[in-house]
Amino acid sequence: MLEDTLSIIFVAVFTAVLGEGITWLLVYRTDKYKRLTSEVDKHTKKLERKRDTTSETILDKSAKKRLGMRSFYSIILISLNMILEKQEERLKNFTRDLQAVKFKSLFATGIIFTSVLSACNSVFDGRVVCKLPFVPISWFQGMSHRNLHGNDYTDCSFIFLYIICTMTIRQNIQKMFGFAPSRAANAYPSNN
Repeated sequence: MLEDTLSIIFVAVFTAVLGEGITWLLVYRTDKYKRLTSEVDKHTKKLERKRDTTSETILDKSAKKRLGMRSFYSIILISLNMILEKQEERLKNFTRDLQAVKFKSLFATGIIFTSVLSACNSVFDGRVVCKLPFVPISWFQGMSHRNLHGNDYTDCSFIFLYIICTMTIRQNIQKMFGFAPSRAANAYPSNN
């Protein structure tokens, strides 16, 4: 069982590195990706600065209300909101373009992961590859106990271990090489 677990982890690491290598070849090293990434970062920072300025202006508005200058500051707030909306729209467009650039590598990586998954699934079909230290919730029991005999839900199938390992390893590889999108950029997803 330990040998199976280690071999599955090795396969997951290999496919994650292979997938990121293909993504680097098709996406990360291109000038278009670098330009779009810098634009997304630049517009994200601009938007954050403008939001901070707007929130300060809103705070100042309550103080100015007491002075009787309501209409002037409401016009300023409306124009600031329009500027913010335009900036958000630009950021959404750049994010959408960036996702379109990444799509071809996602397609190639998906084919690789699926082919490795189906090849290894036939090798490990019906075998317990590890024991889980917990009983998974009912949602995951179908995947964690897939094609296994018996009712011991702490038995783990190949597919569950492979998917969990591949997801976590790939994310860590992206962070390690600096290809993971920033949290600020993820806060403004594109609406397709």
